[in-house]
Amino acid sequence: MPYTDPSRHVVRLHVTEDCLDLPYTREIIGRSDLPVTVLPPGGTPDIAGNYPASLDRGKRHLLLCRNRGRFLKPCPATREYRCCGYQVLNIGMNCPMDCVYCILQAYLNNPWLSFFVNIEDLFAELDHVYDAFPDQFFRIGTGEFTDSLALDSLTGLSPHLVRWMSARPRGVLELKTKSVAIDNLRGLDHGGRTIVAWSLNSPPIMAREELRTASLEQRLRAAVRCAGWGYRLAFHFDPIIWHQGWQEGYRQTIDRLFATVPREHIAWISLGALRYLPSLKTIATSRFPGSRFFYEEFIDGLDGKCRYFRDLRVEMYRFIAGELAARAAESTCIYFCMESDTVWRQVFGFIPEERGGLPAMLDRSVS
Repeated sequence: MPYTDPSRHVVRLHVTEDCLDLPYTREIIGRSDLPVTVLPPGGTPDIAGNYPASLDRGKRHLLLCRNRGRFLKPCPATREYRCCGYQVLNIGMNCPMDCVYCILQAYLNNPWLSFFVNIEDLFAELDHVYDAFPDQFFRIGTGEFTDSLALDSLTGLSPHLVRWMSARPRGVLELKTKSVAIDNLRGLDHGGRTIVAWSLNSPPIMAREELRTASLEQRLRAAVRCAGWGYRLAFHFDPIIWHQGWQEGYRQTIDRLFATVPREHIAWISLGALRYLPSLKTIATSRFPGSRFFYEEFIDGLDGKCRYFRDLRVEMYRFIAGELAARAAESTCIYFCMESDTVWRQVFGFIPEERGGLPAMLDRSVS
């Protein structure tokens, strides 16, 4: 069943004592109407079972705590593949939705959801970094270690981020989601500095492999609403997964995208074929034994992740990129996430360096 608001999956809040009296924490507690367990500083929820079997239960528990490290870090790219120069803003860990292919299952070892409530430190760090690099254009996203909006009806973080970015012309904020929890974005003075983005896939993949997420039509209708509020949009076909009828599936999604969403609002569209840490296969297939896509042929990529053979990746990319290019506006940047120059050349006929580099290509699409 599609979920319009995945935060409804949460049944209990856990709060560390050192955060309990923060105004932002009290705001979230008051908004949630959920039972609260208070933990000592550094304490964690007691979730029965061993990881990863405990994920099913853990995703129903939200820990409000402090981030004692850095909030803003460069995307964890590898030198072997082209990276877009993204800056990851870490607002929390884990996600109430449950995609079979989610890499977080292998990255994390805690089953619960975490959200960082010391947002004064977050914004102080953002101010410092932004002011320290006056010549840099920042593309900042919150969707690396969690979904950007899945918990937003509980946390109410997005208005704080949107307002902060609205006054910074040297950057954009991307909020990437598989939910349609967008109500907090309505009526904000965003100054055109926030991009609302959705992950899309072939309909059979969305239905079978993306649990507790919004449907394709729900995502597209939410995008139309955001466009009506003046936001620019982005879409991410990632991970592209081979399956029987994949051409028709991805064509159907692309047809619905451009039949529904005003194309002039789309800043960029990314493509990335399925890639995963070897340990993910064991975890995902144990949790989702009915899923079959991990049993296709893969090779070890230069980054240590399992990937489809290059010929298959190129075949899928050429088809999907061609369908997108035939419909997208000229101003929309269509690009690869974490692919080699060889693949860029085979599919697009150029490499990013010939156009100033991938970060510059993306910056031009929103500057």
